[in-house]
Amino acid sequence: MLLRTCGSRRRGALVAVLMSAALSASVAGQGKDEKTKVNDAQRADAQALVDLVEGAIQGKAAGNGLELKWARHYFLKAQGEKTYVPFVLIVPSEGISSPRVGLYLRVAARSAAQTATGTSGTVQKSKSDAPQYAFEDLYFFDLPQPGPGKPHRIARAFAVPPGDYDVYAAITEHGGQKGTDGAKKSGVTHQAITVPNFSVSGLTTSDIIVAEQIETLAEPITSDSQADHPFTFGQMQIVPALEHRFTKKDELKIVFWIYGAGTDTQTKKPDANIEYKFHRVEGDKQTYFNKTDPQPLNAQTLPAQFDLAAGHQLSGSLGVPLASFPEGNYRLEIEVQDKAAGKQVTRDVSFTVAP
Repeated sequence: MLLRTCGSRRRGALVAVLMSAALSASVAGQGKDEKTKVNDAQRADAQALVDLVEGAIQGKAAGNGLELKWARHYFLKAQGEKTYVPFVLIVPSEGISSPRVGLYLRVAARSAAQTATGTSGTVQKSKSDAPQYAFEDLYFFDLPQPGPGKPHRIARAFAVPPGDYDVYAAITEHGGQKGTDGAKKSGVTHQAITVPNFSVSGLTTSDIIVAEQIETLAEPITSDSQADHPFTFGQMQIVPALEHRFTKKDELKIVFWIYGAGTDTQTKKPDANIEYKFHRVEGDKQTYFNKTDPQPLNAQTLPAQFDLAAGHQLSGSLGVPLASFPEGNYRLEIEVQDKAAGKQVTRDVSFTVAP
């Protein structure tokens, strides 16, 4: 099944709507006065977040005490000739007075970099005047608790057509104590990306996701929960590894998807093979280290109901314990061989085995 473009519709008037209409999120069961206070706070934070992004676009010093960083992003095929882009932001755990935050995300085509501010510097209230971005959304949520000594992770995603984009993300504390200057702690980051086109014919793959953890859920998550779990695919939940640095006690886990594979004329199923070869990297020199058994994807290994025409997708995965790997740098060569079409494609993953 192709990845859903959940939440990827255009929302050019999103913030304008938030500024003119009361928000109801997270206020169920509260009295009218309490709701008004919460909604006023959300509207104020929405404006502050948009101002942060506008300031970043104009080259102004942006943020107030929170260092928001873009960690990693990945490209996968989605529905409607779009590309699904799950990503991870990190923010240091030190100095956050409230776990409740607001996050504003804007994805603008590089050729159409425009702002949402009027001459007064406030968010435009007219829906017809608001610019249309490839993606725009606003979230209020509690930061997930980080591990000891680790930063907070924020995972989100969007789906856009192929092309060049500027992605802006801004964060602010929603509640908690204000700083000595009377302002809430905030931060903003910018990432330029070039989104590939997976709808063209020919054998290719998604980005390779190197995972810290892969968990099989008892059942798929609901569509309402997808925004909070962008690395959940069906019943597979992935925690991506932000640094490809492991110890000998760890296991290297990877997941990816194969697009454009042909089908065998007899079985009507794909007939593909995946080979995984490891190479040690020492400066400019690379030496073959070892390989795994080939991973066949064909009528004998795929489910009986598997059908590319129905939107089913081929996926590759690998889990290799690193106990036998000497410390050092490695390159994993992934070769996908499409026997049905007589084509092949190669992908590489670099990682380190550290003390």
